[in-house]
Amino acid sequence: MPQKNLASVEPRASAVYLIDRPGAPQSFIMAGHLVAPKANPDEVALGTANYILGGNFNSRLNMNLREDKHWSYGARTLIFDARGQRPFIAYAGVQSDRTKESLAEVLKELRGIIGANPPTADELQRARSGQTLTLPGRWETNRAVLGSLDEIVTFGLPADYWSTYADRVNALELEQVRQAARQLVHPEHVIWVVVGDREKIEAGMRELGLGEVHLIDADGNPVVRTAAGD
Repeated sequence: MPQKNLASVEPRASAVYLIDRPGAPQSFIMAGHLVAPKANPDEVALGTANYILGGNFNSRLNMNLREDKHWSYGARTLIFDARGQRPFIAYAGVQSDRTKESLAEVLKELRGIIGANPPTADELQRARSGQTLTLPGRWETNRAVLGSLDEIVTFGLPADYWSTYADRVNALELEQVRQAARQLVHPEHVIWVVVGDREKIEAGMRELGLGEVHLIDADGNPVVRTAAGD
């Protein structure tokens, strides 16, 4: 049977990949990089840091782009589960004419949580409640219980991972979450993918200096530059 390659890869310098969608009224933004496998000793703290940054409706990113700026219907961050390195992704659909500003706000939130605006005690308490009070509903069906057991086996988690999960969340100290945020977020290694009307958004994107800009098609193939990128 073929073996999966779970070897680690080195982080890359930030870069931008732009997919042109002429006439699009919105731009779709994804920004991310790789983080530690799910089976790591800081997983609960990492998940909590993500919850604060973009893991729920009241998170920083969504409250910024949706509730404050009104540029998006929703903005989130998530960490995919995997046995090896896994993607940490921030994403949002935003108004086309606010693409540059939205990119700047996403970057501001990524930098802020590991810098001048670290997680607060109030945010930690909300994250504790949000991640633990919903647990009883997680195992309402046999399928749900089986799914949780499958996670333990698939990702090599301790057998008591879920039975001790709430206690470990509630025991988190603020400094643990702040350290976890610094493990989670690395703005200098973010790969940006933006789908939108190139003619309207490319110049503004370049002004932000997020990294080298690559034009690609929907299949990820390089696109020969025409007028807008010359």
